[in-house]
Amino acid sequence: MAVLKILIFPDQRLRAVAEEVLVIDDEIKKLVSNLLETMYEGNGIGLSATQVNIHKRILVVDVSDEKDSPLILINPKIEVLNKEEKIYSEGCLSVPGFFEEISRPSEINITALNLEGERFTIMGTDLLAVAVQHEMDHLDGKIFLDFLSNLKRQTIKRKLLKISKAAV
Repeated sequence: MAVLKILIFPDQRLRAVAEEVLVIDDEIKKLVSNLLETMYEGNGIGLSATQVNIHKRILVVDVSDEKDSPLILINPKIEVLNKEEKIYSEGCLSVPGFFEEISRPSEINITALNLEGERFTIMGTDLLAVAVQHEMDHLDGKIFLDFLSNLKRQTIKRKLLKISKAAV
């Protein structure tokens, strides 16, 4: 397993739309393992393949307190069960150090493939629903900052660019 390099906003590669996974082979299984290690190393609760510059429709999520219940979603799709939205403070490993309140549906059905290629469906509520929707946005080339005003997004962009230049 390896910790992968996470793309940081405003990197344009975060805007790529991920492609469906056609075959779940050893390469995909290794990628999933690396995504999990990278997510845990970064103290995140979710990570998409897009965030590590691999544009496949794969994401991992673990909202458990013990960080021992990973959910692997290959070619995920969601169905909103309850249009009532809740506001959550969202952060992102690709937007380090920033948290913003975002409103999302709090109940969804999630359908995906597991590592064995078997289709399954689970209901996601509250934090799981938010985390999956957040990561699915990445697969479609979106980030949570897209839900903010242009002024707020540009302010965060300038701060991240300043931090990256200082690190060089």
